[in-house]
Amino acid sequence: MEQGSMISNSLSGRYAGALFDLAKEAKAVDAVGASLDTLETATAESSDLKALMTSPLVSRADAARAVAALAAAMGLHPLVAQTLGVLARNGRLSQTPAMIRAFRAAVAASKGEVTAEVTAAHALSPKQTEALKAKLTARTGRDIALDIRVVPEILGGLIVKIGSEQIDSSLKTRLEKLGQAMKG
Repeated sequence: MEQGSMISNSLSGRYAGALFDLAKEAKAVDAVGASLDTLETATAESSDLKALMTSPLVSRADAARAVAALAAAMGLHPLVAQTLGVLARNGRLSQTPAMIRAFRAAVAASKGEVTAEVTAAHALSPKQTEALKAKLTARTGRDIALDIRVVPEILGGLIVKIGSEQIDSSLKTRLEKLGQAMKG
């Protein structure tokens, strides 16, 4: 069975699975992953790009033209550019962040790693990232790939999800629990 077909039955998982299978066939998994990293960084830094991906006011044709121009300007791998074009033409650009996460999960699974989805209030330093990876590897006994997202709304701490297990040490959750305890 192809790795991509094992990713997920979700919409984003199907796009990621197709992209992973094509990248694997082209022996370009690392190059595609690097392009997805570039795209993710650009999306996080550009409110215009974020708006393009989420706005229902942008027509599918306009979105397809815009992502083709962006992909060329950013030097994205042709498979990533093609995938963005398909997402745009299908009105699914909003699925891009989830597709990127699913692609990373497929890469990790192909390497025998487990992906830990980490939500942090602030960007982690390389030293913090390595320490977290080491702790999670020791806890699970398996190699861990980290998928880190920055969500300032959690105020502090981390939320780590590995498979169906979730560890929530966020300051927001702690404050909510404290508020509930004070009411009760």
